Amino acid sequence: MVHIGDTVPDFTQSSTEGTIQFHDWLGDSWGMLFSHPKDFTPVCTTELGTVARLKPEFDKRNCKVIGLSCDSLEDHHAWMGDIEETQGNAVNFPMLADDDRKVANLYEMIPPNAPNTMTVRSVFMIGPDKKLKLSLTYPASTGRNFDELLRVLDSLQLTSNCKVATPADWKNGEDCIIIPSVSDEEAKTLFPKGFTTIKPYLRTTPQPSC
Repeated sequence: MVHIGDTVPDFTQSSTEGTIQFHDWLGDSWGMLFSHPKDFTPVCTTELGTVARLKPEFDKRNCKVIGLSCDSLEDHHAWMGDIEETQGNAVNFPMLADDDRKVANLYEMIPPNAPNTMTVRSVFMIGPDKKLKLSLTYPASTGRNFDELLRVLDSLQLTSNCKVATPADWKNGEDCIIIPSVSDEEAKTLFPKGFTTIKPYLRTTPQPSC
């Protein structure tokens, strides 16, 4: 499997926006690759419409989004019409045509004993260094919360630049946790807004800008 911290597999694959060589397409951006069990399925239709609506938020965060389904390019284009009609948002990002399952297999999205592609419902957050930062797998019956994925992206970007972690239910702009490897003396320099020591291992500080 592709584990957090691994360099994600590169690939060249057809998409609704032309042939994509994945690492080159990512460039220096963050990326979110998210897969769908099948075209013309109800939950996925709502998800793609939601991502299209939220794409400006991903753009603000320098994060490219790309979808994948184990169906043909022709099916993708036909489905995109349904998505715009029913969700009110035209798909404004590429969708990989993975009818040969090349990418799904590279990223091990399909469990070995799966009878079909209906379990392909994964999310991969990738950093500019092409390393995996987060992965999630959902069942076919449960739509993803893309506001939560934006929240996660905010945390990943903040914690990759600053020596902090984010607590449970954290939202952008709220207090953060100073990582244990930072001494109190170093914290005074790194966090000029100050910090609160709740326990020696639990110190909070206003969200820094690193």
